[in-house]
Amino acid sequence: MIRLPQLHPSRPALFPIPESALAEPNGLLAWGGDLSPERLLAAYSQGVFPWFNEDEPILWWSPDPRCVFRTDELHVSRSLRKLLAKTNWRLTADTSFNRVVEACAAPRNGQPGTWIGADMKAAYEELHRLGHAHSIEVWDRGSLVGGIYGVAVGRLFCGESMFSLRSGGSKVALAGLCQLLHGWGFPLLDAQVTNPHLLSMGAMEIPRREFVAQARRLSAMPGIEGSWIRHQVPLPL
Repeated sequence: MIRLPQLHPSRPALFPIPESALAEPNGLLAWGGDLSPERLLAAYSQGVFPWFNEDEPILWWSPDPRCVFRTDELHVSRSLRKLLAKTNWRLTADTSFNRVVEACAAPRNGQPGTWIGADMKAAYEELHRLGHAHSIEVWDRGSLVGGIYGVAVGRLFCGESMFSLRSGGSKVALAGLCQLLHGWGFPLLDAQVTNPHLLSMGAMEIPRREFVAQARRLSAMPGIEGSWIRHQVPLPL
């Protein structure tokens, strides 16, 4: 029988060391605790993130290897460049955070449900209110056609989810976010768990030990304070 550590309810910064996570399922580290801002920010700064279904307890993960983007190495395909050259799309930051989260939480083809339940939505909306969670929105005139959201801790950005309502919408949001982060001196965008779609856009896998060291270093650095709404987000041309 596997005995998984339970997080202490009154010690939000205390997590087991990531190296103690299970190999199967890959990266499962602990359960319990809460989704308070203090615990979430402490988790990200230690290379840990929550991921669970609504019928499960809160589960905390730190997989090995870790999927990341180097913000200066995102692949923008020729077809995406052609799309952007002939559209009137524009990008904004933090203008519609709740709408982006709701769109990311909507059921997708082949998926019976979502891991972004009511508790997760409320937790990240509170982080957004406090200036730690951010969104990039892609607009076609007045219609929201894509977006991404995540959490900034120091100079580390931890991506949570993205969506497309038009072909290329999430890719444009991700590319715009990477350009913005690179300009601010954020070298990494954490993508958490590898999948072929992320790899096709230039994501890479790095050992957990390397990622955790980077997360601790970058999260201790000064970041961008408060809302990003005043910042312009470039189209990735």
